[in-house]
Amino acid sequence: MHKIKKAIYISFTLILGGCYNIGSQRLGKDQDEYSISIIESNKRQTLQNLIRLRYADTPGLLDTTQLISGYQFQQSAFLGVASDTFPIRPNGGIAAQLQQNPTFTFQPVTGDAYAHSFLSPLSPASLLPLAMGGLPIDVLLQLSAQSINSMSNNRPFSKNAGDMDGNSNYKIEEFFELIHNLRLLQAAGLLEIQLQKSPKIKDKSYETSHVFLNIYPTQNPNLEKITQNTKKLLNFSPKYKHMEVVYGSGTPKPGEINILSRSMLSILGQIAYQINIPEDKLSSGGTEKSIDNKENSIVNIKYGKIKPQNQFVSVYYDRYYYWIDRQDFKSKLAFTITQMLLELSKTTQSSGAIVTIPVNK
Repeated sequence: MHKIKKAIYISFTLILGGCYNIGSQRLGKDQDEYSISIIESNKRQTLQNLIRLRYADTPGLLDTTQLISGYQFQQSAFLGVASDTFPIRPNGGIAAQLQQNPTFTFQPVTGDAYAHSFLSPLSPASLLPLAMGGLPIDVLLQLSAQSINSMSNNRPFSKNAGDMDGNSNYKIEEFFELIHNLRLLQAAGLLEIQLQKSPKIKDKSYETSHVFLNIYPTQNPNLEKITQNTKKLLNFSPKYKHMEVVYGSGTPKPGEINILSRSMLSILGQIAYQINIPEDKLSSGGTEKSIDNKENSIVNIKYGKIKPQNQFVSVYYDRYYYWIDRQDFKSKLAFTITQMLLELSKTTQSSGAIVTIPVNK
């Protein structure tokens, strides 16, 4: 009887152990769920920073540096008979326990990393290759360029009353005409952007990059007109096969195009001060009214006291919900490009303050 009892116990344990393989079943699902959670968290953090800037509140970044998802599955089973009773009766049991222990590690962006991410202008050699990947160049430049040559992308809210000389020509209309033309040429396949990397200089730990812009000829009369107008706005010299895009402002050198690129703080600020806010916040002095031209507004952020139901991203701040509507493609596109630029601005940072949060479930 003892041998039978032992054999039955072992067989049940083996059967139960082979019934469940937790690793292969959870891998794909965990990867998808955590990936979505991190993306949605980053979207909310960006929108939260936009709202905070709108109210002159301090922005901040908290990066997820490590995610560990651990599982522990315990199982047991037994089957036997009670030999000290009459009549003889079988007894047994099955037990299983699943524990999930995810651990998240966050690192605040501070010091040099904060200065690099928020305050350093984005390089034209880093920006324009994004258009090579298919991002709309007009949205990209509207977000990231303060000016192109002498054409300004300045906003009225970035100036105080009386600061702007009425006789000065900032060529703001020409700027928007230019980026619109560039987008048409990009869609037609007539815009070429080349990225060239120079060899590393001795005693330097980085490579220098150069970016060049070229506009192909076309037989289409409408596109040819746009091509000529674009070259005129850019001072595109026929002496050069392509023009190098460099960081700078004002009238460029021959063979060059000046782009005064923005920092991430400037990009976020430009979007933030276009946000419409509740009247009670204006009357209380919590912020000032935006005087930006709504026609050039790039991200439409709504507000309300009721939680939205069809939001692309939403946050709650000071008794109001703020969100981007899921059906607003233009705003979603600009917000997504802003997310990409924010990732582009980040640098490898040394270990600083680290917050590790174990979650027992």
